[in-house]
Order: sequence, then C-alpha cells, then structure tokens
Amino acid sequence: MTKDEFETMLVHGAFEIDQNKGALTMPIYQTVTYRQAQLGVEQQFDYSRAGNPTRLILERQIALLEEGCFGYAFASGMAAITAVFFLFEKGDEILIPCDLYGGSIRLLDSYFKKFGFDWRVVDTTDPAELEADFSEKTKAVLLETPTNPTLQVSDIAAVAQIAHRHNALVIADNTFLSPYYQRPLALGADIVVHSATKYLGGHNDVLAGLVALRDADIAERISMIQKSSGGVLGPFDSYLLLRGIKTLAVRMDRETENATAIARWLEGRPGVDKVFYPGLESSRGYAIQAKQASGAGGLLSFELSEGYSLPVFFAAMRIITLAESLGSVESMACHPATMSHASISPEMRAKMGITDRLIRLAIGLESLASLKEDIERAFAAARAAGENVS
Repeated sequence: MTKDEFETMLVHGAFEIDQNKGALTMPIYQTVTYRQAQLGVEQQFDYSRAGNPTRLILERQIALLEEGCFGYAFASGMAAITAVFFLFEKGDEILIPCDLYGGSIRLLDSYFKKFGFDWRVVDTTDPAELEADFSEKTKAVLLETPTNPTLQVSDIAAVAQIAHRHNALVIADNTFLSPYYQRPLALGADIVVHSATKYLGGHNDVLAGLVALRDADIAERISMIQKSSGGVLGPFDSYLLLRGIKTLAVRMDRETENATAIARWLEGRPGVDKVFYPGLESSRGYAIQAKQASGAGGLLSFELSEGYSLPVFFAAMRIITLAESLGSVESMACHPATMSHASISPEMRAKMGITDRLIRLAIGLESLASLKEDIERAFAAARAAGENVS
C-alpha cells in the first residue's frame, strides 16, 4: 500500500456512503438491541455486546489500515491487551521487552500470574539473546517498538522469524507509531494491539483499544473473548475514533516534525544528559527504525541533569501539560517513575532504564517556536531552583 493510498483510506476506508440516507459520516447506532425479523433465524445484529454497526465499521477500518483481515474494538487499550492475554493457558509463558508500559506489567504480574500464565523480561532488541531466551513454555513475544518510555527499537521481522521457529506468536503494540508509520502484520507479527486512545483517536476525548490480525482461528477466539468478557467499545466512542482516524496522517506528520526538531535541539544542550528518540541518527535503533517504519513519531524522552530541579521543571511549563497520556493534539509531559511506571518496583525500573530523572514528552500540534520557548522556560526555572538549593 502506497502512502497516497493509505492517506485516502484513512478518510474513506471501510465506510461506504449510507445507501438509505446518503450520510457521508458513519451514523451512530446508539442502541443496545435489535428487532428480530423472525423467530429462530439468525441475523447480523441482535445485541450490541456481540455486534454494533458503528463498531463494525471501525473494526473493519483498523483491519484495513493494519493490512489484516480481522479487527476488534475494546473499551480501552488495556481491555484489548487483556483479551489477547486470554488466548493463553496455565503453564504458558510470554516474553516481554526490558522496557514496557507499566500497566501491561501490572496486568501480567498481579492477575495473569495467578492463573499460572507466566512472563519473563528479555532483550527483544538483540535477536541472538532473544533466541536463547525461548523455552518449551514460551508461547508468545510481546513487542513494543518503540518502547515506553525509553523508545528502544526491536526488529519486528527478525523477532517474528525467531518466534515462529519456536511455534510462538508475536504480539506487537503499535500504539506509538500507528499503521500510518508502521505495519507489524506485514513484517511478520501475528497480532497488533493499540491503545487507540492515543494517536488513532488523537484528541483526548475517547478511551479505546483495538486489535488487528490475519489468522482466522485466532480471530474466532478473540471474537468469542470479546463477546464473552463484554469489554466492547460503545457506538459513540466508535464514532469518535472513526472521526479521529481520518486526520491521522496530517496530525502525525506535524507531531513528528515537531518532535524531531525538539529531539535534535535537546541533544547536547546544557541540562540534558541523554535523549531517547528513534529519529535521531545517534539512536541505537535508528537503522532498524528507518528500515521498518516510515516515521519516528511524536514521543521522545530525555534525562534531566543533576542540578536542575525536577519539580520546578514540570511546574514552569505553560503550554506543555503534566499528564499521563500521549498522542493527542496537545503536548504533554510525564514523569514515568512516578506516573506511567509508578506501579513498577524501583529495581525493575532500573533494569528497564527508567531513572528518576527521566522525562517523557508527547509532542502535539502547537507551533515549534512556542514549544521550544516553553521548554526553555522550564530549563531556566529548574536551573535557578537547583542553584538556590545547592
């Protein structure tokens, strides 16, 4: 699929103009149940937990965009990944990257471990080391690439080849890049998950999760899990997500342009010890990122130097908001150690490379000049506060 074809699909995609009324936008079918035409005769929709016309178009759309065959919409990204984890059984094991969203680790450690479904942290960026980490129990590799929050990059195709040699699945979280920049199914992954709350929705007004895949047998199991567990996306939220997806290309291009410029600006400047961004030539994963994705995205992280007050840095910003999320039109800042990864032990955070001075920036659509001015204000205030303390 070419870039031009993809951009057109974002706008039109799975939706066809309503044949009854001529609506250009997918209608919101805000209903729980549907009239049965005849006793004992199955029909496409009977109860909205099992299926809803608005949600169906969204599910078809994510399947198209991810170059899959099946799509499923859930009430949140965590509901989506939970449904995928339900594919596994007692005695199974999943390998996860050294740097993974804290909520996913909490879910595995606090809940699925009770069911006898285990997990191990491995280095998915090193194919040789990853191959050595497989055991007879290993049934899947969960990838975030880039990871959250240190933006490490794994070679999806290489990981898929290794996993498939061991009859294991590859689950790729594609939240940070979206199918606009990266399509893991085309690179060999088996399942793609999204916190669609982020870039796909893009406006901080909808909580949603998506799953896309190609295999019919796995799809049937995910469909039954979705129907049985009931964590489905409602029709109005499905509508909001369909609307957000239409502007994905223009939003991500602008956000990536801003993020790249800020990452380069931060690199080597006073007050910054290290910058994490896969679009920088100095990044360890730059070559792989350039090979498997067409953009680096709007998320970056950096370590604030000693002598700069961390609380004052966050407090001094006026445009960039201190908030947990990312992927929206508004720029946001996060302190992973006390926010997104607070539930992870200090020892685990250290292993993941998440220091207490790590700051994550999710860059939005504001002007680059305004964003730089805001960050510069934060550096100046943090430095002054640090000097006063010393």
